[in-house]
Amino acid sequence: MSTTVSAKSGTWRNWGGNVSARPVREVEPASVEELAAAVRKAAEDGLKVKPVGTGHSFTSIAATDGVLIRPQLLTGIRAIDRDAMTVTVEAGTPLKRLNVALAREGLSLTNMGDIMEQTVSGATSTGTHGTGRDSASIAAQIKGLELVLADGSVMACSEKENPEVFAAARIGLGALGIVTAITFAVEPTFLLTAREEPMAFDQVLADFDGLWAENEHFEFYWFPHTGNTNTKRNNRSAGPEQPVGKLSGWFEDEFLSNGVFKAANLLGRAVPAVIPSIAQISSKALSARTYTDIPYKVYTSPRRVRFVEMEYAVPREALVDTLRELKAMVDASDLRISFPVEVRTAPADDIALSTASGRDSAYVAVHMFRGTPYQAYFTAAERIFTAHEGRPHWGKVHTRDAEYLAGVYPRFGEFTALRDRLDPDRLFQNDYLRRVLGQ
Repeated sequence: MSTTVSAKSGTWRNWGGNVSARPVREVEPASVEELAAAVRKAAEDGLKVKPVGTGHSFTSIAATDGVLIRPQLLTGIRAIDRDAMTVTVEAGTPLKRLNVALAREGLSLTNMGDIMEQTVSGATSTGTHGTGRDSASIAAQIKGLELVLADGSVMACSEKENPEVFAAARIGLGALGIVTAITFAVEPTFLLTAREEPMAFDQVLADFDGLWAENEHFEFYWFPHTGNTNTKRNNRSAGPEQPVGKLSGWFEDEFLSNGVFKAANLLGRAVPAVIPSIAQISSKALSARTYTDIPYKVYTSPRRVRFVEMEYAVPREALVDTLRELKAMVDASDLRISFPVEVRTAPADDIALSTASGRDSAYVAVHMFRGTPYQAYFTAAERIFTAHEGRPHWGKVHTRDAEYLAGVYPRFGEFTALRDRLDPDRLFQNDYLRRVLGQ
């Protein structure tokens, strides 16, 4: 078994830079058997165990002062079943690698989030989602899971095998066991046509129900301190394939959306008074465009400017009121917000701790540039979200605890009862799980 300690200081940090931890040891198992042995050894040593992927969560969901499991060696596709239209993949596989491998096989996930740097287990365990009228989160596409439990045993679960575990473990927060493999539903590769265009904030809200109903995937970004948004509609297409040109793609997706945007945020962090003016320019920088490509090249985009994020799921019917209140709060405050607010949707699903569990949902994500004080903005936004019975994204900044969460998740008790059964000694516990799930 390979055991390593991260960096020279022994300190692990997340992608956003707002969470750090000093584990006693880090383990990079090369097989499920090695991972199970590491779990048993940690229990013998009286140490807690947490797996970590690429660290894209902004909460301390993966932080531990015990044993940190890194799954980098547990990667690749185990099996493709073309009759069942499923693919089974090792838990440490980055979504980017999975997407490329599936495309080579003429296959695709139905829906995905807007970045693909995360591992498949990290993305699903925290409830990563994209936007969709009918198609839900990545976890909702799971057909089977393999878990290493607290006693070191290995459990397979699906709708037919250990179904009560399957119902919860698709978004398990790392609280039920360590995911070692995931079986996803896939479909033959299809084409999506993306239409991106600016639209006034008030127009988007007035037309939101129609925009949602008329498009398979609709999302938009509102730029605080302005009345402007950028909208994106993705719909299946018969083709032909017409991808973004290399030069225009580089100019808009790399130069403007990452390079110039980072420079603007650095300036805004140094001189906050210029942020409203920058926002006016940024909100008009990207022109309308339409392109057609395979799914992952449409759903995802590069995100190289680092930030800290809070995101809440509110009932879809509450979205317009939520956004109007958020805009009124920003306009009436002295806050200076240099990052756009991202808005997406998801249909109801049947996963116990999914943010869309049992209700059609809309997601509102607020961001602040890394290194910029975010507490005042996030606190004010969270007050609005929770007034609408919002559910916080498990991997993004929030202050909610088990008492609040039990009130907005009808199946919360079902999840915690299963946790009591699978991990009674709380081997997979950390401070974050103690807060959001209780003892």
